[in-house]
Amino acid sequence: MDILEPFLKVFLLVFLAEFGDKSQLVCMTLSARYALMPVLIGSALAFSLLNLVAVLFGASIAEYLPAHIVFLIVGILFLFFGVQSLRAQDEEDATAPNLGRGVVVSVFLLIFFAELGDKTQLAVAAMAAVESVWVVWMAGTSALLMTSLLGIWFGRLLMQKISLKLIHRGAGTLFIVFSFLSFQQLYVVLV
Repeated sequence: MDILEPFLKVFLLVFLAEFGDKSQLVCMTLSARYALMPVLIGSALAFSLLNLVAVLFGASIAEYLPAHIVFLIVGILFLFFGVQSLRAQDEEDATAPNLGRGVVVSVFLLIFFAELGDKTQLAVAAMAAVESVWVVWMAGTSALLMTSLLGIWFGRLLMQKISLKLIHRGAGTLFIVFSFLSFQQLYVVLV
C-alpha cells in the first residue's frame, strides 16, 4: 500500500488551508507571552484529538455538539484571552509567568473549540472516507503541527523585534476580533 501519495495530498491540503488561520495566529500570539513547550504541547494535543475525532466520527460531530454551542464557547474563550492580553500591565509582569499545565490546558481548550467543526476538520473527515484513516490522521496532524511551529517561531521573532506591550495589545485586539467573529457566527446560526 502506497502511503506517500495520500499522506502528501492530505498534508498539503491541511497545511495550505490552515496557514495564516486563527489556530496559527493563536500559537503565534501565545508563544510571544508564554514558554514554548506549553504552547506546543497544548496545540499538539488539541490537533491530535481533533484529527482523531475527525477521522473516526467525521462530520457527525455536529449531531452531538450543535454549532451554536461551539461558537459560544469559542467566542467566550477568545474574549477571555483578549481581555487577559490587554490587561498585561508591563513587560516584566508579562514575561514572568510560566503557568505550566495552565498554559497547556488553556492552549488546548482554545484551539480545540476554535477548530472543532472547522473546514479543515471536515476536510480531514472527508479524506478519511477515501484514504487510510491513520494516514489521514498522521498527515493532518503533522500539517497542523507544522503550521503551529511556524506560528510559534514567528511569535518568538516578533518578541525580539517589537516591545512585548505592543505584542500584547495586538494579540488582545486580535483575540477580541476573533471573539466577535465567533459571536457573529453564533448569531447567524441562531437567526
